[in-house]
Amino acid sequence: MACSIVQFCYFQDLQAARDFLFPHLREEIPSGALRRDPSKSTDWEDDGWGAWEETEPQEPEEEGNTCKTQKTSWLQDCVLSLSPTNDLMVIAREQKAVFLVPKWKYSDKGKEEMQFAVGWSGSLNVEEGECVTSALCIPLASQKRSSTGRPDWTCIVVGFTSGYVRFYTENGVLLLAQLLNEDPVLQLKCRTYEIPRHPGVTEQNEELSILYPAAIVTIDGFSLFQSLRACRNQVAKAAASGNENIQPPPLAYKKWGLQDIDTIIDHASVGIMTLSPFDQMKTASNIGGFNAAIKNSPPAMSQYITVGSNPFTGFFYALEGSTQPLLSHVALAVASKLTSALFNAASGWLGWKSKHEEEAVQKQKPKVEPATPLAVRFGLPDSRRHGESICLSPCNTLAAVTDDFGRVILLDVARGIAIRMWKGYRDAQIGWIQIVEDLHERIPEKADFSPFGNSQGPSRVAQFLVIYAPRRGILEVWSTQQGPRVGAFNVGKHCRLLYPGYKIMGLNNVTSQSWQPQTYQICLVDPVSGSVKTVNIPFHLALSDKKSERAKDMHLVKKLAALLKTKSPNLDLVETEIKELILDIKYPATKKQALESILASERLPFSCLRNITQTLMDTLKNQELESVDEGLLQFCASRLKLLQLYESVSQLNSLDFHLDTPFSDNDLAVLLRLDEKELLKLQALLEKYKQENTRTNVRFSDDKDGVLPVKTFLEYLEYEKDVLNVKKISEEEYVALGSFFFWKCLHGESSTEDMCHTLESAGLSPQLLLSLLLSVWLSKEKDILDKPQSVCCLHTMLSLLSKMKVAIDETWDSQSVSPWWQQMRTACIQSENNGAALLSAHVGHSVAAQISNNMTEKKFSQTVLGADSEALTDSWEALSLDTEYWKLLLKQLEDCLILQTLLHSKGNTQTSKVSSLQAEPLPRLSVKKLLEGGKGGIADSVAKWIFKQDFSPEVLKLANEERDAENPDEPKEGVNRGFLEVSEVEMDLGAIPDLLHLAYEQFPCSLELDVLHAHCCWEYVVQWNKDPEEARFFVRSIEHLKHIFNAHVQNGIALMMWNTFLVKRFSAATYLMDKVGKSPKDRLCRRDVGMSDTAMTSFLGSCLDLLQILMEADVSRDEIQVPVLDTEDAWLSVEGPISIVELALEQKHIHYPLVEHHSILCSILYAVMRFSLKSVKPLSLFDSKAILQVHDKEVLASQLLVLTGQRLAHALLHTQTKEGMELLARLPPTLCTWLKAMDPQDLQNTEVPIATTAKLVNKVIELLPEKHGQYGLALHLVEAVEAVSLPSL
Repeated sequence: MACSIVQFCYFQDLQAARDFLFPHLREEIPSGALRRDPSKSTDWEDDGWGAWEETEPQEPEEEGNTCKTQKTSWLQDCVLSLSPTNDLMVIAREQKAVFLVPKWKYSDKGKEEMQFAVGWSGSLNVEEGECVTSALCIPLASQKRSSTGRPDWTCIVVGFTSGYVRFYTENGVLLLAQLLNEDPVLQLKCRTYEIPRHPGVTEQNEELSILYPAAIVTIDGFSLFQSLRACRNQVAKAAASGNENIQPPPLAYKKWGLQDIDTIIDHASVGIMTLSPFDQMKTASNIGGFNAAIKNSPPAMSQYITVGSNPFTGFFYALEGSTQPLLSHVALAVASKLTSALFNAASGWLGWKSKHEEEAVQKQKPKVEPATPLAVRFGLPDSRRHGESICLSPCNTLAAVTDDFGRVILLDVARGIAIRMWKGYRDAQIGWIQIVEDLHERIPEKADFSPFGNSQGPSRVAQFLVIYAPRRGILEVWSTQQGPRVGAFNVGKHCRLLYPGYKIMGLNNVTSQSWQPQTYQICLVDPVSGSVKTVNIPFHLALSDKKSERAKDMHLVKKLAALLKTKSPNLDLVETEIKELILDIKYPATKKQALESILASERLPFSCLRNITQTLMDTLKNQELESVDEGLLQFCASRLKLLQLYESVSQLNSLDFHLDTPFSDNDLAVLLRLDEKELLKLQALLEKYKQENTRTNVRFSDDKDGVLPVKTFLEYLEYEKDVLNVKKISEEEYVALGSFFFWKCLHGESSTEDMCHTLESAGLSPQLLLSLLLSVWLSKEKDILDKPQSVCCLHTMLSLLSKMKVAIDETWDSQSVSPWWQQMRTACIQSENNGAALLSAHVGHSVAAQISNNMTEKKFSQTVLGADSEALTDSWEALSLDTEYWKLLLKQLEDCLILQTLLHSKGNTQTSKVSSLQAEPLPRLSVKKLLEGGKGGIADSVAKWIFKQDFSPEVLKLANEERDAENPDEPKEGVNRGFLEVSEVEMDLGAIPDLLHLAYEQFPCSLELDVLHAHCCWEYVVQWNKDPEEARFFVRSIEHLKHIFNAHVQNGIALMMWNTFLVKRFSAATYLMDKVGKSPKDRLCRRDVGMSDTAMTSFLGSCLDLLQILMEADVSRDEIQVPVLDTEDAWLSVEGPISIVELALEQKHIHYPLVEHHSILCSILYAVMRFSLKSVKPLSLFDSKAILQVHDKEVLASQLLVLTGQRLAHALLHTQTKEGMELLARLPPTLCTWLKAMDPQDLQNTEVPIATTAKLVNKVIELLPEKHGQYGLALHLVEAVEAVSLPSL
């Protein structure tokens, strides 16, 4: 196995993030408007990117290539951070930042893949002018027992030029902010808990280190973890309770002032270290001379390494806690100031306060604690060299440093010396990968021949240095310390190498062993391809022994790869060389890799692949049992079985086999158990479907059905415990595999019996074979309809599959449905190829009936006459139950076929123009779609087709000749004002009337004329609302509305149209015309109403028609019964949204005078627009400017409430009785005031009984909604009327 680079994630739209962070890099069109790459889609909402509008003025470019280069290298100017658990990425620049989160989505090839999508974006700066300098994404461990060791959430730590360090949630919520030093933050680094590999290794504490130009601040990891959890919980509580005054808990930190160094660019916090006695004495001699006092126990110190200038690399050591220092005089020098650096309470917390409090806090910065001086102990002096970055290895023993000379220097952290240098890596980016040896990969042979000796020894650890050289566009992997380069990849010049160097914060020696998260130590972000990659390094590359077996194996693998690429005419010689190479390989894992590469080769013929695999298998069997790797043996055996299956299927497909038996219509009828009439009907339906369907199908001439390369065949299948399964592949690949098995059989060119026997013997289950067979049949509809004899082949194949073991269980409960046949029915229900689905359903029904009859006869023959009659009865019940499901499916598929044939038909329109909305293709139908489309789904599909063809409503009547014949004297409705109307003379309808009539017969309820006109009316107005300039759509909608016979449906549809699409535009047009006092110009119409002046004229005319229809329907609805909406028996199980007609019947009654009022207003508006009248203010002609509200219940209730008040005021105030005055005193003040405002003189009848008034006020309560403003007053009025009606009064 060689070193490899693997792509594991993509960006959904990285260009959008670039445009957000770099507004001046946005591509422009000549008009100056923004444009996006049409090939890339984004789910980001525009509202979430408001900062895009704040574009800065662009300066003229000095060079043409500057902007082009920056558009590809922009990632180099950003601050990047990726969580080690890959659940969050931060890209920041200056004040802005984008938080990206991974989402699983399907690619264009249908495979599931991870994509980084925006989770939050915005500006992070709080103080004016501050910019982001560094960022970290730290996953925090969960505290729940069920998810111990797993990440709970990710905290984003951001450093700023102002010195602030702020902590955010994944949603951009600020948790806390720290001002620990007033200088800019240079670098943020984190260290998390790692289990010590050896007992002598010091256990390291978790910490967050912050580098400033002259100081280092370290925050204790445990304290930080608890504080962040507390802040997050308090933020959640504050959001729930609304209380914002929450004081965060304190935070502990240490602060060291770094001395005796000119500049610091980067740092590494190595952690706590303890010197050995020899190193202790050596250090004491170097610093204090021979007079230095030495303690018995070595002190514990925290080691820090900085890179910069003078010295190029500096080493700092800070004494830990109360432990005695190495030298007494050193301890005296720092003892007075040591206490100030130990866990001081942090200052500068920004709480969640009010706006005024926040301003006060910002004006007065928090107190910054002074730093404890820490002098550099020693360094690597080089006055000309300036360090740029330092990266600590995972085991804290090595560190890699980059400088401005293009060098990468490897440091020994413990000894403080440079041990290796690489040249020619200017602007290099570095990282580390630590690989643990897998003990299972060790060669399972005797100890004398094993390169590792004892195979049961502990796992070893290897460290590799990864160097990315952007100027050369190369990524290299080096074995440390003195190892060779083990990998090199060309990756491009604009990538970013990310190395977090930490894992999950909050773990300990117990919780860190419970669950191992999926992490990548190294990630390479490629902005050009929009991908994130990682590097896979096998452990054996760290082995430096030139004679090692692993090195020999890798040499053989490389030689094999080169051999597979060569074009040699002598295949026998190539086969022999390959056999020798794969047999010489020692390691099982490498041998498996070699066999995989051989089987994936496209140059080797099938015979070579089979011979090579067989040779390897024979060799493994001849070896001793204890020295054979079980995994390799199973892999080799499974591949050999697949090759044998491929060979058997290929041989069956290549045989010269043809069914010469003539196949007549009578044979087909007997086969499908149909009489002559039923067969002729089926053939007629399929012929019509075929004629209309040929226009939509496209087939390429180079398609080869039934041919599958062996490489692809091996990729599709896998063995699991002697059972052959199909991998998770796309639908097209699934059909290709099924075609390889069954296509020749379905054409009668291969033996069906032999093929079924071969597939069953290979371990393929009957259910899987049935699925593959149906996928081929349903996807190859055109070929199947052209060759009716394939029905006979399908019948034979299905019969053979049904007779296999575990296909149909004979002991299946007779009261239940067979899962075998249910699988087939489900496939037919989901298929959009209705012709093939109908034929397969007929075949399935026939085979099911045949098998059921055979089972019945078998049971009957085994029983004595009259002794076991119940068995026969149960069989007939099972047959009857399954037969009913088949009959139902056949009826549904036949209906769907007729409907699909209708939707594929087209009429040749000569004069009407086609809108882009009408050019959109109609979706194909399936039984499943119709069952999930609701009761109006069928009519809705036909309505969309009618809109696409733009047929006149008269065409629908023409197809319904029987219904028109029953009422020959009925006057034709539908007189339109449509200036774009197309007469039937100008339209070649072809077979459309016959297809429509056939659809009416199949769907007498779903396609009833009123229902169909209602859906057409709604479809047209919906499409008109998308493009109001298409006035003919609205005109056509009104025409369909006029053709609705039932007034209840007509009233409801008209009312829904008005409230949903028209009232706002009508209101805007009214106020616009009233404002200008004349016919408005085109510009004003487009601005206020959203359409041109010509379109608005037609709009007002159609609105007038609609209001007239609404009034006429309101008058006629009392004379017509509410229609009963039935459903065909085959479609009673339909589910989904409520239909348009049902919604129409639920609409409220209109207020006729108010509709008439608006009809007059609409007439005036239409006249002003039609005749371009001037000096007309339409609203001045009316006493109200109210917009149409056609509901009259609330209006009526308000008027009746006033009438009730007048009657009660007359009874209490004008009769002046003692009881009335006492009752008036007990009434609520609001009701008393309201009653005194009533004028009883308007009453025409003052002698109305109080009982009648009580009934009236109860009716008012029923009409008024509870949220109405007068509802409370009506309740008080009810109580008052009840009190008046008592006998005492």
